Amino acid sequence: MRFEIFIASRMFLKNKANFSQPIVRLGAISVALGLAVMTLSIFIVTGFQQQVREKVIGFGSHIVISAYETNTSLESTPLSADQDFYPYLDTIDGIKHIQIFATKAGIIKTDNQIEGLVFKGIGGDFDWDYFDSKIISGESFRIEPSEKSTDIIVSKSTANRLNLHAGEEVRMYFINNDELKPRGRKFTIVGIFETGLEEFDRMYVLGDIKQVQQLNNWTDKQISGFEILINNYEDIDKMGERVNDLIGYNLRSQTIKELQPQIFEWLDLHDMNVFIIIALMILVAGITMISTLLILILEKTSMIGILKALGTKNMSIQKIFLYNAIYIIGKGLIWGNLIAIGLSLTQLQFGIFKLNQESYYVSEVPINFNLMYLLFVNVGTIVVCALMLIVPTYIVTRIKPIKAIRFR
Repeated sequence: MRFEIFIASRMFLKNKANFSQPIVRLGAISVALGLAVMTLSIFIVTGFQQQVREKVIGFGSHIVISAYETNTSLESTPLSADQDFYPYLDTIDGIKHIQIFATKAGIIKTDNQIEGLVFKGIGGDFDWDYFDSKIISGESFRIEPSEKSTDIIVSKSTANRLNLHAGEEVRMYFINNDELKPRGRKFTIVGIFETGLEEFDRMYVLGDIKQVQQLNNWTDKQISGFEILINNYEDIDKMGERVNDLIGYNLRSQTIKELQPQIFEWLDLHDMNVFIIIALMILVAGITMISTLLILILEKTSMIGILKALGTKNMSIQKIFLYNAIYIIGKGLIWGNLIAIGLSLTQLQFGIFKLNQESYYVSEVPINFNLMYLLFVNVGTIVVCALMLIVPTYIVTRIKPIKAIRFR
């Protein structure tokens, strides 16, 4: 065993009866609470970002290919589904799926209410993984190539406002610019979904793409565009550029970040909140540990004098107190990890802490339990606190052996 470690371990055995013990406990508690707050902040913020991104992408995919147009209306310019890149694009590494869609603005009418909505037409290649998990009443439907379906799914918020139920029939009306009278269609609500993203839940109804094609007087090969799902959201900018290079000059591709910049910029702002919390927690823990170390040095002044009188170098004495401080930090890290992991797993399992879904887009505090984040916080805390403690240990070099021994 190294000399410095041996002396540091002996100090801890004797510290239990010394006046510095409450300060040592306070230092460990400070580190534990700081680590728990930092870890939970990262888990919660990244979990919130992840869930909101999934909701937005569930409605609009990662990348959208459409025709070039200058208007911003919901009446899109049609393009042909017979493109060189369709459907082979999903064989490219990083691209999970490609599907067609078409949209048309309409009005849904009940006996005593009307409301404007967007009818999103989907084809037989639609990826139902997201919406199947969001159906809260009834069921989803599937598109058959040879038949035109009248089945639709609506959101819970729309159903509540218009007093609609699964299995009920409802009429929608659509207007074409070159026609005086609106076209009416009767649809059957086969399912009701809830994503929690109120801005989109209030807007969309999902149905058969052939309905939109007929309403717009399009052929069965004309669509509003293509939606692309990728394997990893972190690659969205790179994959967006790659798709843009593959589709040719007459079409344009936009990532969901470009289509919904206000949402994704708002999510990015949460990163700054995490950085501020981490900085404050490390600062508080570091200052507490500096105070603890100074008190330990003050209490062990006579021991420092004796060690120096015996020929121990300043560097070795500094290491003794650094090992003491790292031990305290390590003790705090153990308790901090237990608190953070315990609360995180409890929330994941039972969802104890609830949120107002209309305000926060999620019904309970989200947790993104990631061991890499946990490792990062632990290593970062040890490194930063250890670096902050190097300077206070230089007080050891200022202590004179004769004065220190008399101080006893």
